[in-house]
Amino acid sequence: MLASKTKTRSQFVCQSCGFTSPRWMGKCPECNSWNSFVEESVTPAINNPKAKGARGASGAERPLKLREISMEQEDRIPTGIAELDRVLGGGIMRGSLVLVGGDPGIGKSTLLLQMARNLLGANVLYVSGEESPRQLKSRAERLGMKNEEISFYAETNVEKIIEVAQTDKPDLIIVDSIQTVYRSMLDSAPGSVAQVRECAALLLEFAKSSGIPTFIVGHVTKEGMIAGPKVLEHIVDTVLQFEGERTHAYRILRAAKNRYGSTNEIGVFTMTSLGLEEVANPSEVFLSERQYGASGSAVTSVLEGTRPLLVEVQALVSPSHYGVPQRTSTGYDYRRIAMLLAVAEKRLGVRLGTQDVFINIAGGLTLDEPAADLSIVMAVLSSLKDVPLDSKACLIGEVGLGGEVRAVPQIEVRVQEAERLGFERIVIPNANLKSVKNGKVKGIGKLSEAVEVVL
Repeated sequence: MLASKTKTRSQFVCQSCGFTSPRWMGKCPECNSWNSFVEESVTPAINNPKAKGARGASGAERPLKLREISMEQEDRIPTGIAELDRVLGGGIMRGSLVLVGGDPGIGKSTLLLQMARNLLGANVLYVSGEESPRQLKSRAERLGMKNEEISFYAETNVEKIIEVAQTDKPDLIIVDSIQTVYRSMLDSAPGSVAQVRECAALLLEFAKSSGIPTFIVGHVTKEGMIAGPKVLEHIVDTVLQFEGERTHAYRILRAAKNRYGSTNEIGVFTMTSLGLEEVANPSEVFLSERQYGASGSAVTSVLEGTRPLLVEVQALVSPSHYGVPQRTSTGYDYRRIAMLLAVAEKRLGVRLGTQDVFINIAGGLTLDEPAADLSIVMAVLSSLKDVPLDSKACLIGEVGLGGEVRAVPQIEVRVQEAERLGFERIVIPNANLKSVKNGKVKGIGKLSEAVEVVL
């Protein structure tokens, strides 16, 4: 018997980030995960069927000149869920591959099932590798499923999934989840780096060549990152992150990547017994449980994409019983909190070195823009002095190291949102005054001026 001319070698791949090593390692040097390396076999490209005759995303066999590429108007498919359409950039783009990630039980499958429910008359293929058709039907009935064209398929072999899709020609494919499907030509187990990468690449190739939009569900690690190789996020067109605490009713949908729209928009949902419901006015929801007359509470106006949101910033300052005072932040950057506390000590003369400081953004939101700086500093001072802030005041502004209050972008829409919800005093930086003509607006230039206005 003749020996094979090709040899199969093995390598060790980190199941958290996809880092490869020729030998086993206890700790991954890329993501610092322990005991995450698994041995996988590597087949040379000459024996790899995928490497023979592979085409690009356009399906063309040769390079195209720029003048040969048609620029037809790409029509989007409305999902029937306004918050989801906002995050996607106006609807589902034909031939796109969308990855939806989130913690277990957060509502990923529920969101996609409701999307399939709203696509009346559309032939939807829902592939589940985790639930039986009976379980899916039970959930569909609970959600009030009206789309009779939806087909449930319990399968984990990606080749069979694509074969069924080629035969049925659905209008939309949902794969729940990418960690459960496998490709038969690979020896590794489902959910491994090689399987996730190859299955996602195969689904992408089918979506581009057929024009059928495909949604895939991805599990997340305990750090909140999508499980599997990082290349998975590079393969897909859009990455949606479903955030929120399972103990809270509110869910936030963000786009971490979007080739067809902005990544700044968010969708807000609330979880009920009948599924996810859209929150058309998030500002009222986030302020609905606010306690008036309580110290340590301030309201600010932030932007998520083009949408202004009013959120409550809570602060609690209490004497420390430890050698080093605690600094805890939920929903805001910890390092920026430390900077703001240092500015308050230096420029306002307050002493926080012996105080524990806790900061919380109510409603489970995570803020990443500096327009909330002013409200955080004022909430800390309010809790320190145990004096409530003006309950009808909204504080907007970035705080610099010199104690100055700096201008923020798009001040007009922020002020309009605060005025719409009945705030009678809106404190903004002096540099933004020329852009706003409103009698309720008060301009300030330093932190000390804000103390005089609202405290």
